[in-house]
Amino acid sequence: MDPRLQSLQQSLQHTFSDPKLLQRALTHRSFSADHYERLEFLGDSVLNLAVSGLLYLRLGSLPEGDLSRVRANLVKQDTLHQLALQLGLPPLLRLGEGEARSGGAKRPSILADTLEALIGAVFLDAGYAAAESLVHRLFQAVEINPQMPAVAKDPKTGLQEWLQARKMKLPVYRVVATTGEAHRQTFDVECDIPELGLTERGIGGSRRAGEQAAAAAMLLTLKAKHP
Repeated sequence: MDPRLQSLQQSLQHTFSDPKLLQRALTHRSFSADHYERLEFLGDSVLNLAVSGLLYLRLGSLPEGDLSRVRANLVKQDTLHQLALQLGLPPLLRLGEGEARSGGAKRPSILADTLEALIGAVFLDAGYAAAESLVHRLFQAVEINPQMPAVAKDPKTGLQEWLQARKMKLPVYRVVATTGEAHRQTFDVECDIPELGLTERGIGGSRRAGEQAAAAAMLLTLKAKHP
């Protein structure tokens, strides 16, 4: 195995039983069809659950709304980007030629997505306990306190809070289509709220951006129907 990947596993404190999972977690769609996006989808959920558990234990009696505010600070792109840099991920990314030339290895969105993919890969390789331990180690040096300011609400967060305030389930996001060259793709994403029978679509330069666009469209629809 590449010595750099061995070093990364030491930093993660996890040695992969299936090295292909590690390789896939570091592979952007511009490089190969066997890329990290499904792992990223999984890792995003694992990350949110692990951070929620961490906050439940550390922040005692803090109410739900405040826990959500602190969690949003911890799982936002900026935080994940910094953690990815600390792990030394940029030179390990497998990028297509065009994406590499355009600075993809330094792009915060790609690095944040890769970190989530690594969390998803550890989950598949060794189960939730191993992935949770990884998340807790990653956030050891990150300041966590009840006074963390509210993050400027992005559309996904705003939609989630709107639904939670009404005791409704979270929306379901699906990539409906992708178009364009491998290093310049656009993602057509659907946001579905089954309880309300509502579906909206959004387009972005990444899956994350497409989800935000779809959430923004859904918020406009909800505000029109429920002023």
